[in-house]
Amino acid sequence: MYQVKTITAFLERTLSKKRFQHSCNVARAAKQLAQRYGADQENAYFAGLVHDICKEMDMEEQRRLMHAGDFAPDEAELHSKKLWHGIAGAYFLRTEFGVTDRDILLAVRFHTVGRQDMSLLEEIIYMADMISEERDYKGVARMRKLAFEDLQEAMLEALEDAIASVLKKQGMIPQYTIAAYNGYLLKKEAKKKES
Repeated sequence: MYQVKTITAFLERTLSKKRFQHSCNVARAAKQLAQRYGADQENAYFAGLVHDICKEMDMEEQRRLMHAGDFAPDEAELHSKKLWHGIAGAYFLRTEFGVTDRDILLAVRFHTVGRQDMSLLEEIIYMADMISEERDYKGVARMRKLAFEDLQEAMLEALEDAIASVLKKQGMIPQYTIAAYNGYLLKKEAKKKES
């Protein structure tokens, strides 16, 4: 397992108190979701802990890391600075902390935008970020409940909410997010046909 104590100390030094607390909350939520859905709890905790490792880093450094790695930002991501930290974070974890587990790296990379055919760990980190303890948006209690009842349905609703929010602000929607939404919608339709 990766050096949780070392990375926790690094995060505590480099993140604001609020962001560090959020990271710890996401780690705990991820571990609970992993337990619920039979995923590796240590990996889930670790990925949740580090998902925002580059969130408060200088934007030029985020840009450099994003372009240095092989995590392929799309056009919409390049135009939305608040999405850079996931892409930068995956590369930073690999180069600075020696994280080689592709599933963990992809969970960090896609925790803000999602993607088609996400792994269970990726889904867990995406949802843990949405439902962490300090979140207080309208509908968060329902989303927390749904995340532990039906992860696929929770992902679909979370993506719907994310897309609606971006459209309201007339922002660009990453192709990854559209593909993720379409993928979960197709899964839902297939499930209906089976029952």
